Amino acid sequence: MSGAGAPTTGDIDGRGLNVVVIAGTWHEIISNGLIAGAQRVLDAAGASHRLVRVPGSFELAVAAQAAFAGGADAVVALGVIIRGGTPHFEYVSAATTDGLTRVSLDAGKPVGFGLLTLDDEKQGLDRAGLEGSKEDKGAEAADAALRTALVIKDLLG
Repeated sequence: MSGAGAPTTGDIDGRGLNVVVIAGTWHEIISNGLIAGAQRVLDAAGASHRLVRVPGSFELAVAAQAAFAGGADAVVALGVIIRGGTPHFEYVSAATTDGLTRVSLDAGKPVGFGLLTLDDEKQGLDRAGLEGSKEDKGAEAADAALRTALVIKDLLG
């Protein structure tokens, strides 16, 4: 698991930041865990936030683009893609990652990347921030989005 060497999270002042959490609806238990972790971090930071659900991970980028057009300072994108027996996994994973990167760069605003690309459901459960999980990728994505929004705010004055 990739958790070794992860930065310290928490203790962020996100007051005044407007964040949109966008989550796919596939793999409900895992995605709900990711959402809970993200919301916990945003609440603790005092950031204003709302949740938007989209059908799947592929739709995260266009919804993130709309969130920025609507005034969001940051987006937390949460999705779950589990490898199957066809190349579909590679196409959706790459397109979603590329789309979220493009949206972030075009907007000049951060997208907290909470897209889980997994070989099996157990890997997702281990990363979803649920009881017994080894990692909380939803919380990590929200933390990264907040920290980066604050850096950008500071750099732009």
